[in-house]
Amino acid sequence: MQCNTSDDRGLLQALIADGRPLLIFTGLCLVLSGGFALFLSATGHFLPHDERFLGITSEALCAIRECRIVHFMFHDRVAFGGALISIGSLYMWLAAFPLRTGEAWAWWLFVITGLLGFGSFLAYLSYGYLDTWHGAGTLLLIPFFLTGLIRSYFELPKPARLGALLKPSVPFSLRSAFGIGRAFLVATAVGMILGGLTIMLVGMTSVFVSQDLSFLGLASSDLHAINPRLVPLIAHDRAGFGGGIASCGVAVLFCVWCGKPSRSLWQVLCLAGLVGFSTAIGIHPIVGYLDFVHLAPAMLGALVFLIGLLLCFKPMQRANSRCEEEKN
Repeated sequence: MQCNTSDDRGLLQALIADGRPLLIFTGLCLVLSGGFALFLSATGHFLPHDERFLGITSEALCAIRECRIVHFMFHDRVAFGGALISIGSLYMWLAAFPLRTGEAWAWWLFVITGLLGFGSFLAYLSYGYLDTWHGAGTLLLIPFFLTGLIRSYFELPKPARLGALLKPSVPFSLRSAFGIGRAFLVATAVGMILGGLTIMLVGMTSVFVSQDLSFLGLASSDLHAINPRLVPLIAHDRAGFGGGIASCGVAVLFCVWCGKPSRSLWQVLCLAGLVGFSTAIGIHPIVGYLDFVHLAPAMLGALVFLIGLLLCFKPMQRANSRCEEEKN
């Protein structure tokens, strides 16, 4: 009898492999979750447990103050959905490219952004609202994420030190268009981190800034009078949105700093920036929240990011061509 040299791995072993499929799955789940958040906002619906918590439907709440309270909540949720899609896309790129070639910085970036992103769930509790769907989704996703991290760690060349995040893929210089473009992208990422942490802190404390209350035409005490559970729900949205933006900023920062210039890196940065900024900015004219001071940081960030992408486009495309020439 002739034996075939077939793959004798078990199904689970083949699916888990080196851990990267699980990390790609995590990224895909984040993208789908972000898409679901956009869908709910576009259709004007809250999640069922949100309505149970409030004791009022989105339609009934929309009848108050020309629907501004609902529009304000959707403005946060749309931006949060865009942030989830952006970071999910970056996760899939990290697993498919740098982690596949054993680059330790990519593994550490998963760890740091995972701690920040999943950890921001605790910030939701500061106002007493436990998002059961979000909590259940987080608990279901964490085992896949952790198993992917553990499996992929053993595939890394050792030592796989945290210091790998401090080493740029190419020397930093402002003497070329590419160097200036990278600097613009890094500056945008730092702005996203600071902005995200600020939003998360505001969500955990005062919840609103003055521009928010001007748009609503209400004070926090008025919202409490309408429904004592409104502010805790809005605080939950703000804290989650801030954590998502900060995590996305960290991911962009180190992808630009440590990632080798390539066509795929430019593409995923373009996708993440397009989705993230278009949702964060585009929702404002839709709901009528057009305060310049409120919009200026996001608009400036989008402009700087766009300039950075344009300056990096040709150098990143040529990087692939050079590698192909060297192989031939």
